[in-house]
Amino acid sequence: MSFDLVHIFSTMSPLSKAIFGVLLLMAVLSIGVTVERWIAFRRSGNESKIFAQKAAPLIEDWRIDAVSELANKHQYSALARLFGATIRRYLRGVEETEGRMTPVELARNESERRKDQLAADLRRGMSIVATVGSIAPFVGLLGTVVGIIAAFQGIGAAGSSGMAAISTGIAEALVETAFGLMVAIPAVIMFNYLTGRVATIELALGRSVGELLDEMENHDGHASQQHKESAAA
Repeated sequence: MSFDLVHIFSTMSPLSKAIFGVLLLMAVLSIGVTVERWIAFRRSGNESKIFAQKAAPLIEDWRIDAVSELANKHQYSALARLFGATIRRYLRGVEETEGRMTPVELARNESERRKDQLAADLRRGMSIVATVGSIAPFVGLLGTVVGIIAAFQGIGAAGSSGMAAISTGIAEALVETAFGLMVAIPAVIMFNYLTGRVATIELALGRSVGELLDEMENHDGHASQQHKESAAA
């Protein structure tokens, strides 16, 4: 028997065709999510590089209000969104003189909340890829079981027996398992790749916002010291 997928698909039962269609849909979804995430990560990385280059001299001159305005122009950058939210909370804390928390503490708490939000955004759709990688082999196995049952039912209806009578039906049924594995294995690889990318981005975000918070605390320390010296004079 020649390995003709078109012929095999045409001889499948309606239920086997439906399972094959589900596997095909799962493959399309996992590939679509991976491509969309890859584009999003690449766009965010490019935007973040541009934002970091422009923001560095502004932070050195402590023009963080300008950094906040710059962040609004780079909405595709995860770094810009994190910096923008953190700086805005810091500036509001500077203006609020009656609170018990310092502006730096308020900014640090806001950065943690925003990092959690960005992490969820970075992982958007990845659960689909993980689900496909987990259940696609079982869906393929279900198709194989259904195909074998249909093959034996055909044998019973025809009243024939022997390997020659059932080999074609079993071969067609096993295609479902093979297709399920063909869908699952790339999905697992793609999920691991996306997870690694997200971990790298999260590490870079945490390091960068930590440096920003250090600059805020250092600046506040200098400002407090200058205020004490002026009061003593």
